[in-house]
Amino acid sequence: MSRSVVYTASPLLASKTPVWRSKFIVAMIALGFVGLGARAAYVQVFGNAFFQRQGEVRFARTLELPANRGKILDRNGLILASSVPAASIWAIPEDVDQDKPEVRAKLKQLAKLLDMPQAELMKKLADEDKTFVWVKRQLDWDVGQQIAKLDIKGIYQRKEYKRQYPEGEAAAHVVGFTNVEDHGQEGMELAFNKDLAGKPGSRRVIKDRLGRVVEGVGETVPPVDGRDMQLSIDSKVQFFAYQKLRDQVTAHKAKAGSVVVLDAHTGEVLALANYPSYVPDKRQNLTGEQLRNRALTDTFEPGSTMKPITIGLALESGRVRPETVVDTTPGRINITGSTISDTHNYGVLTVEGVIQKSSNVGTTKLAMQMPAREMWETFSAAGFGQKPQIDFPGAVSGRLRPYKTWRPVEQATMSYGYGLSASLFQMARSYTVFANSGRVIPATMLKSEQPAVGVPVFSERTADQVRKMLQMAAGPGGTGQKAQTVGYSVGGKSGTARKQVGKNYAVGKYRAWFTGMAPIDKPRIVVAVMIDEPSNGVYYGGAVAAPVFSEVVQQTLRMMGVQPDMAVKPQIVANAVEESL
Repeated sequence: MSRSVVYTASPLLASKTPVWRSKFIVAMIALGFVGLGARAAYVQVFGNAFFQRQGEVRFARTLELPANRGKILDRNGLILASSVPAASIWAIPEDVDQDKPEVRAKLKQLAKLLDMPQAELMKKLADEDKTFVWVKRQLDWDVGQQIAKLDIKGIYQRKEYKRQYPEGEAAAHVVGFTNVEDHGQEGMELAFNKDLAGKPGSRRVIKDRLGRVVEGVGETVPPVDGRDMQLSIDSKVQFFAYQKLRDQVTAHKAKAGSVVVLDAHTGEVLALANYPSYVPDKRQNLTGEQLRNRALTDTFEPGSTMKPITIGLALESGRVRPETVVDTTPGRINITGSTISDTHNYGVLTVEGVIQKSSNVGTTKLAMQMPAREMWETFSAAGFGQKPQIDFPGAVSGRLRPYKTWRPVEQATMSYGYGLSASLFQMARSYTVFANSGRVIPATMLKSEQPAVGVPVFSERTADQVRKMLQMAAGPGGTGQKAQTVGYSVGGKSGTARKQVGKNYAVGKYRAWFTGMAPIDKPRIVVAVMIDEPSNGVYYGGAVAAPVFSEVVQQTLRMMGVQPDMAVKPQIVANAVEESL
């Protein structure tokens, strides 16, 4: 028998509840559902774009897809710079559980693979508040694979590219280098950074809080690889020139040196080397002395190497002929109270003899017959005081003051290379005027098959006459006899200039130069050499710089396949004439 429940027995249930209260509760519940529905509609329909953006800010990332940087090649297609895959290691410090013995053991192995003191690695991982820290960038790819096998939680890696420079320090000042972000910093890497770098691509992804890619969203934009650059440099000529320069700087205990080799037809730079140098992909403890591209950035008073330009103007103007007599007795001359001297009293010389003996007095006498304006215009046309129009960073203009400010003694000293300044590169380029029928040609660092169009400075006849004088200067009785080489006729001019420190010339400090060309009848190359502060007892350009010229000329012409134009080795007189300072 079932028992019936008497609800009226409970005072609470027996109480009479107002009807409006229950209706109110039902209404509030219904209103809540309406509000949720409205909010859902707003989030999913009306305000969808806003919430999508907020979600992307928190979890969506745009990954850069790096472009492969273009190669730098020499004129024969040999690699001077290229990019190879590299592993860059990064970490989330809070995820690296250093308390576990097995993790500590792996971290010890990691430090060894990174070639990093373990204390330094621990320092990088010490800040657990950081969610990202670079551990080491651009490791060899195989090292990165070994690190991946350690499988340490919180240690990750990213694929990047790093540059390699097969020619090392020999071509460092030409090629330059990039930074860790693969942006050009020096040399051709900087000059053509935009072309070499290409254009990176992108990929839109969703990441979790640990930085792991969950899924890809949107369209992937593929990277555009950089363009390869082919230089005019011949890597074999470059290496040989650098080697001989380095040996000579070391042998003469010099401060530094530079050498430039130009193709006399096209203006291509076949070699440009400096010592001291550096290894582009190993730049620890790099100094400014190593980094300076002295051939382009450093300017000096060129000394006697300017005399052929002055003599060329005297010949061009018709004031003298090669056989014209110039009396240099007694080996000195006074110009407005200042005395200009030769190292010897050469007596009566022809104009050819003035170049051969490198007479300051003879050059001065010829220069003082000419208006300052004519000299200034000729020097300017030959490139002095003008910044070289070459696609290379750091090239300087040198100094050539306006002719209206020249005093007579300044005009005299400028005729033989004092009172103006030029870089070794400018000096080399100026001598193309004698190798190209009186036209100075533009220089280029890029490979070019076409003969360069030059700017006329002298007539072809004048250029031929001066070239014959340069051959005499490098021959018996001249100041540059050590420039002679086996199998090839050469011509050139040595120079020795005192170094200026502040407003005065330093005692016992010189720069030795030699600039010339070969073969002398139909020049194929122009070579300029500078040795800075030789301190082994010999400092004249004919003794210090000319031997480097000789070896570089012989090797370069052989590599170019130029047929020898001399049957025997020319005789070199033991006691060469010393050029006047």
